[in-house]
Amino acid sequence: MTEIQHYILFPNHDNAMRLYRELRKLGVRAVIAPTPRSASKCCGVSLMVEKDDLEKIRETAAEKEIEILKIAEVEKDFNPHRDRYC
Repeated sequence: MTEIQHYILFPNHDNAMRLYRELRKLGVRAVIAPTPRSASKCCGVSLMVEKDDLEKIRETAAEKEIEILKIAEVEKDFNPHRDRYC
């Protein structure tokens, strides 16, 4: 079974950090992460969140007027052999 991760993408770093702080105040788990290349080709920061929290996150962003570009579903890409040299 493939695991799906949810990333919130922003137009700039400031919006990501603002939403991150607001979510922490509410006790909503969010992890600051680099934006996956499969979600967007430009460099940037995103928030990795749980699917069950998406509605609360959308409400919070709207209430605090924090712009979100999109919420991307990305298949977890785990390679257990990455960074092995022997």
